[in-house]
Amino acid sequence: MVSCAQSIAPSPGFAAAMPAGPVPGTRITPAYARLVARDAYFWAWPLLNLAARRASYAKVPERFYLGAAPMAPLNQFTMLTDYFPPEVRLVACPNQDVVYGGGLLALDQSPVVIQVPDFGSRFWVYQVVDSRTDGFAQLGKMYGTTPGFYLLVGPDWHGEVPRGITRVFRASTHTGNVIPRLFLDDTLQDRAAIQEPLQQVMMYPLDQFDGTLKRTDWSALKKLPAQDGGDAETPWVAPGTFLDLLPQALADAPPLPGEEARYAQVLAVIAAVKADPALRKAVEEELAQADAELIAPLFQFRNFGIPLPHHWSTTSNTAAFGTDYFTRTAVAKSNIFVNAPNETKYFYQDLDEDGNRLQGGGRYTVTFAKDQTPPVNGFWSLTLYNEHHFFAPNAANRYSLGTKNKTLKYNDDGSLTLYVQSDAPAPDQESNWLPAPKTGAFSLYVRAYWPKAAIVDGSWTPPAVRPGA
Repeated sequence: MVSCAQSIAPSPGFAAAMPAGPVPGTRITPAYARLVARDAYFWAWPLLNLAARRASYAKVPERFYLGAAPMAPLNQFTMLTDYFPPEVRLVACPNQDVVYGGGLLALDQSPVVIQVPDFGSRFWVYQVVDSRTDGFAQLGKMYGTTPGFYLLVGPDWHGEVPRGITRVFRASTHTGNVIPRLFLDDTLQDRAAIQEPLQQVMMYPLDQFDGTLKRTDWSALKKLPAQDGGDAETPWVAPGTFLDLLPQALADAPPLPGEEARYAQVLAVIAAVKADPALRKAVEEELAQADAELIAPLFQFRNFGIPLPHHWSTTSNTAAFGTDYFTRTAVAKSNIFVNAPNETKYFYQDLDEDGNRLQGGGRYTVTFAKDQTPPVNGFWSLTLYNEHHFFAPNAANRYSLGTKNKTLKYNDDGSLTLYVQSDAPAPDQESNWLPAPKTGAFSLYVRAYWPKAAIVDGSWTPPAVRPGA
């Protein structure tokens, strides 16, 4: 006797024949088109962010600085020579603990070679992500990476690996981003010492590889006048261009297991939209609403992440989001290009101990108990960002405090108090002062590079941000 379940189970061939989305030519209602487009705007937002950045950098003819922003052609990057300056708007939530570099990958054009010089005891990590902002290469001090040449290749590259390449890393997409980070003490001596290895930090297409360590004097690059970047991050994703850019972005990022139906549904809607101006109008209205209702709130750290004591929050799957669309998009909106948790652990704060929004003009303290500063093998810092997630300009030209600062003063009991306020504190507290804006909301952000077990397993979390008089 055949059971009911057995009798109605489709054959493998039948299942394979079933469409993943509407059959081509199917009439689609505006309500359905709105539903699919709204959903896609959320889960595909990071893909469009990377696609837009790549399109922008495809127009860059050479390495140079636009104001203080490092610019480079595709498959190359440009390095800074000091901390990230306050005026750059390319990416939100930069830090002033490292010397940054950055460049967009186009692995469909060519594999690329990344040079790793000898950094000695200096902490360093190269972040390498695909178009989903998931990491696909492990290059850094925490990995025991040795000096040498490393090759990044696309998903369908099957060429010959040249002699002299230490290791090959394969991406699942052709588009990506590479962001080197080199720790820098806030001293004149270290600023001078970092320049030699910095000149050997380079990325270039495979056909330029000859087995020799190339060098660039980054300080000698052309500097063009800055454009007015406004207050907020460059708006890389826009509702008005989403439908036109999405097919190309999806073609570059093949569906993850289980995503096939999502892809088919949204591509069917896009095809229908292109043939029906009224349908396109309805969908674009929905995308504008999705941007305001779904995406914009995720700029605020308090609206996502894993809640921790004292109103802090964190994430546990950065640069390895998989199909966690919510966290990927939230991070991409609020502070894109974060390292994997074993490379860096991030803690976010919008509120004081009483649950009130951190505000310029207020006075706050953050006190780490004795031996309770963030436990790291690399370094830690507490950074302040204004309401746009950029540095709040101040006369002290100080935007973070932590390992890099050699003049921090500890209390008699071994604890460390940091003073977060707009006006300068008492003279004996000034070395521990993190300047805040005079008005407007702001956020605090703890970075723990190469975190120890207590951070990774969650047994260490940041202390309260206490309001003061």
